[in-house]
This record gives sequence, C-alpha cells and structure tokens, in this order.
Amino acid sequence: MTSPRTNEPEAFLDGAIDGVIVSPLEFRADPRGWLAEFYREDELPPGCRPAMAYVSQTLPGMTRGPHEHAEQADFFGFFGPGRFTLYLWDARPDSATWGRRTKMVVGEMNRVRVMVPPGVVHAYKNTGDVPGWVFNAPNRLYAGEGKQSPVDEIRHEDRLDSPYVMD
Repeated sequence: MTSPRTNEPEAFLDGAIDGVIVSPLEFRADPRGWLAEFYREDELPPGCRPAMAYVSQTLPGMTRGPHEHAEQADFFGFFGPGRFTLYLWDARPDSATWGRRTKMVVGEMNRVRVMVPPGVVHAYKNTGDVPGWVFNAPNRLYAGEGKQSPVDEIRHEDRLDSPYVMD
C-alpha cells in the first residue's frame, strides 16, 4: 500500500533487497599486518563499477543519511574501526522487493562490502564508542566531471514525514 502523498510504501517489511550485494571481506594476515581485497571488476555488475573512491569518518552516535541516488550506485566497505547499523530501504516502485527494509550491524566485527544500487535509500549510524571509518567507491563522480554538475542525491533526513526511520 502506498502513501497518499508519494509513491513510498506506508510501512516497510524487513527482508533482502533485490540488487543489493553484501559479501564478507576476506582478510589475509601475516607478520606485517593484513590485506583485504575490496574491489574486483569481475565481482560487480557492469554499470556499478567504481568511478572514484573516498573514506569518511563518522563519530559515535552520529548518522549519515537516509538518502538515495537516482543514477549512482554506492559500493561501501565497512572495515573498522567502529561499529555501524546499516539501513537499506527499497524505494524503487518497479522492484520485486519494493517496500522492503534491510538492517544489519557492520564494521570491525562484521567486515563487509555492500553494493547499493540506485533508488535504494540508505543510511548508517555509528553505534560504537569510537569514530568509525567507511570506504565508498561510487560508480559516478561526485558533482560530475570537474564538479560542475548537480549532485545526484535525494536527502530524506530532514523530512518530517519520512518513512525512512532508523530505530
């Protein structure tokens, strides 16, 4: 059932979301430290392969999102330090999993990479007690070539009627 104001569901059901890829990060350790293979071209669908990369730090108790992208796919790496609760909502009306929400704890104790396709609303909260780092390698350049284009981001965090609730 949809909300009368938008094409958003009135409530989200918990479950897997079509097109979201979650895979564990394999760490190979030796006396020098460790190595984790984050990106392999042969493991991502065409059109979702990174065009740039960045690392962000989120302080304990702080959130990023919820927001979505019309064209951009995000490819997150949650390595640690820190612990996050990751939220994903399928807001794509043509998706077989429209109206589903996925919630998972990720970070130092559950090191994963997560590919979020366009139209999937996403957010994460640092639920740990130390600053947490998140790596992202989106398939689009932020603000386009030379940072001359509009940013592909639809922000929901300031909407009073937002159905994208982080509990």
